Amino acid sequence: MLTITSYSVEALKDPFGILTGKRYEFLLDLDIPEDDELHSENGVYARVILKVDGDQYTMVTNDLLEKETNRLLDFDMETDEEEAVLLFCKEHLPAE
Repeated sequence: MLTITSYSVEALKDPFGILTGKRYEFLLDLDIPEDDELHSENGVYARVILKVDGDQYTMVTNDLLEKETNRLLDFDMETDEEEAVLLFCKEHLPAE
């Protein structure tokens, strides 16, 4: 299970105005147990792009990266982890 220890969020700009909805980039610092195959001594974070269109919330991307090197890890989140991250992002959207 992924534990989020800290996060940052930023609204992404659509310079051409062609995308529907709004997009936000979340950087989520993760605490991964040592016995998990995803664990890295350098730490792991997730980069999530969330699309908000009315009352619809969709994760456009969710990448897992190594903190020290920013190297993309060849792992995908499990369905329950994706659901937990989506809920976290929805709850931590910036006020407008």
